[in-house]
Amino acid sequence: MFLKKVDGPRTVTLPDGQVMTLADLPPPDTRRWVASRKLAVVRAVAHGLLTQEAAKIRYSLSDDELLEWVRALANHGEEALKATAIQRFRQP
Repeated sequence: MFLKKVDGPRTVTLPDGQVMTLADLPPPDTRRWVASRKLAVVRAVAHGLLTQEAAKIRYSLSDDELLEWVRALANHGEEALKATAIQRFRQP
């Protein structure tokens, strides 16, 4: 079996013991961002599976968009990544 060379680690272990790989991430052509896909990208960046630059390029994200996902998760948890919850968690 041959493994394709990739930059960075192939897997990371999350604090809850779950192992995350690049295969667990949404496809690069994702256009519909549900909370679970946002969470996967933010976790990958936070734990070193992807760099912020690699995530922005792979998913065509802006600096602000990715930073907002990270902030929402840090401040309010997974629930804040849902599009229907934006008004509830928006900063005044």
